Amino acid sequence: MNNTNRKQDALNYHAKGRPGKIQVVPTKPTNSQRDLTMAYSPGVAEPCRAIAANVDDVYKYTAKGNLVAVISNGTAVLGLGNIGPEAGKPVMEGKGLLFKIYADIDVFDLELDATNVDDFVRIVKALEPTFGGINLEDISAPTCFEIEQRLKAEMNIPVMHDDQHGTAIISGAALMNACEIQGKKLNEIKMVVNGAGAAAVSCSKIYLSLGVKKENLVMFDINGVLTPDRTDLDEMRLQFATHRTDVKNLADAMKDADVFIGLSAGNVVTQDMVRSMAPKPIIFAMANPEPEIAYDLAVEVRDDLIMATGRSDFPNQVNNVLGFPFIFRGALDVRATAINEEMKLAATKAIAELAKKPVPEAVNLAYDLRNLKFGKDYIIPKPMDPRLIIEVSSAVAHAAIESGVARTVITDWEAYHEELRGRIGKDDKLMRNLSLKAKENPKRVVFAEADNYKILKAAQIVKDEGIATPILLGNKEKIQQIMLENQLELGDVKIVDIRSSGEVENAKLYADNLFSKRARRGITEYEARKFMRDRNYYGASMVQFGHADALISGLTKNYVGIVKPALQIIGTEPGVRRVVGMYMMLTKKGPVFFADTTINENPSVQDLVDITVLVERSVRQFISNPRVAVLSYSNFGSNDGEIPEKTREAVRILHEQYPDMVVDGEMQANFAINTELLADNYPFSSLVGESANTLIFPNLESGNIAYKLLQELGDAEAVGPILLGMDKPIHVLQLGSSVREIVNMITIAVVDAQAHEEKLKA
Repeated sequence: MNNTNRKQDALNYHAKGRPGKIQVVPTKPTNSQRDLTMAYSPGVAEPCRAIAANVDDVYKYTAKGNLVAVISNGTAVLGLGNIGPEAGKPVMEGKGLLFKIYADIDVFDLELDATNVDDFVRIVKALEPTFGGINLEDISAPTCFEIEQRLKAEMNIPVMHDDQHGTAIISGAALMNACEIQGKKLNEIKMVVNGAGAAAVSCSKIYLSLGVKKENLVMFDINGVLTPDRTDLDEMRLQFATHRTDVKNLADAMKDADVFIGLSAGNVVTQDMVRSMAPKPIIFAMANPEPEIAYDLAVEVRDDLIMATGRSDFPNQVNNVLGFPFIFRGALDVRATAINEEMKLAATKAIAELAKKPVPEAVNLAYDLRNLKFGKDYIIPKPMDPRLIIEVSSAVAHAAIESGVARTVITDWEAYHEELRGRIGKDDKLMRNLSLKAKENPKRVVFAEADNYKILKAAQIVKDEGIATPILLGNKEKIQQIMLENQLELGDVKIVDIRSSGEVENAKLYADNLFSKRARRGITEYEARKFMRDRNYYGASMVQFGHADALISGLTKNYVGIVKPALQIIGTEPGVRRVVGMYMMLTKKGPVFFADTTINENPSVQDLVDITVLVERSVRQFISNPRVAVLSYSNFGSNDGEIPEKTREAVRILHEQYPDMVVDGEMQANFAINTELLADNYPFSSLVGESANTLIFPNLESGNIAYKLLQELGDAEAVGPILLGMDKPIHVLQLGSSVREIVNMITIAVVDAQAHEEKLKA
């Protein structure tokens, strides 16, 4: 993709709509005058008086206990260097976003115009009444060391400089597991650390805490090996000076080394250096975006190697997001006065242990893997692992309690675990997981409306991100003109122009196929050839003949105009009597699947059974535990009428014929979603204990109305309609879909194509 376009995309992402990436949202009702009198004057006086009488009540009556400050002076930003506090603000907002996504921690980002240590410390100390914790970020060394040390000593809330400790904690966990797999003891390994910045120093400290011997560690900075006779080293780096006289350069140090730790610059390690390492070596090349040695080059010369990088496209990504959200979560939940060494080591060991446990199916699905398990390509958990918040936060909280820095004590750990699960929901990361899965095995997606800016922009995004390989169907000159006018760079993407002479042979093949299928259904040979001038017929034929893996259409054409050609050419999959339209509604409580919302106007009892079976099976592509509610205006026989009776009968058949399916009804929608309401009134229901995540509507009208109301009034994102039951992947966009919605549908189409491929292999 053109670098200029990438820059503009990034700028647009941050600028469009509400500028920036975060906002403050009220957590209490504000709709009435009474609400406002409670929120401010005179009602606010009561919590003020309570806090004045007992300062610890600030945690009870304000947001302090879940509020972290991400603070920087912009002197060492993301490899961009000293760009100043204003230029560093987008990074700090991004850090706040990660805190919220992964651990439900609120953040105010604070960019300080303060490069002097005394000024910086004075400002941050004065903020202690506001925040439950302080995350220091992107502060240059060596001042970052002094700032953190002073703030930890002088403040009574958790303080952590993530640039130092985040990478240390994650790589420490990876080191423990890599040594275990390679049969090496931490107190015996010879280690080379290339880089002597804040992260390298902190990493080395935690490695020593884990058992590495200081005399077995050699550290380099940009000026060479750290030795006691160097006059340019501060006290922090001097403690890692080596007394070895045989090491003059990196190549010398790498000979017979067990472990290489890279926190420096790309491409400084050669294949010869890797060859010279000890048997079963370990390399953590964590420079970004280019590792100290490319993954492919390293494994090419050593098949006994375990390697980790900072990149997501290779195994064993050392990603700070595995640590900092959950470390602060645990610290906040016990109102810790500090993040101490015991808590950091507890996080390290919890991350290491989690990698050894059986991986949830949701994680395998997210990364398109069948059986991810502990080994040389999986030494630390994946960032999307939903267990991290429980395992790491609990370990940190427990360590805080045991080490005496916790102001509150957790006694019911099971209840705490449930609280952690509820903070972010089990499936709120669904689209991110699906995107990761799509990238593992991208498919060819043909776009029937490629002469449209939104489609081309979406195609550029999925191509650039490795989600799909676009095939553009339409007028070649018009497509190229739109790309030129909008500076869209799609490289060597395939453009299929039906009018071109190169497509004559395919057009004849496709027309002959349509005629053979529909000759006795009113389509003549002439009409079959004519239909092939329609891009929906042509695109469906490309999928049918394996010239594409999936079709996307519908941005500018009505639903029937896409579904009809697909049914005539591809048809339904074996055993499926009717296709179904399903929406994935991404809500704050996680994804909920709605069906049928687009096709079956007034399904019969058997239709409802068929729809439910197809939907439940399809939902398993996205989540591992479909819980299905068949909806009505009646609850378990409380009302009579056509709809209650047919939904009731459908559920009876489902219970009888599909005993393993978690399904119940007929029930009203609020009972399906509200677990307490259902348990209080109908404790016999098979859905008691956890809300339904898949809703089957009694007719098209109710399903269509429900998803559109939720989309507009409930602030839910609708992904769909997802067309179920086709023999090959065909997916339809909503009229006027946004680029984001198109990208989501492309992602769904790729995952669907992957599933179809797996069925053929089975």
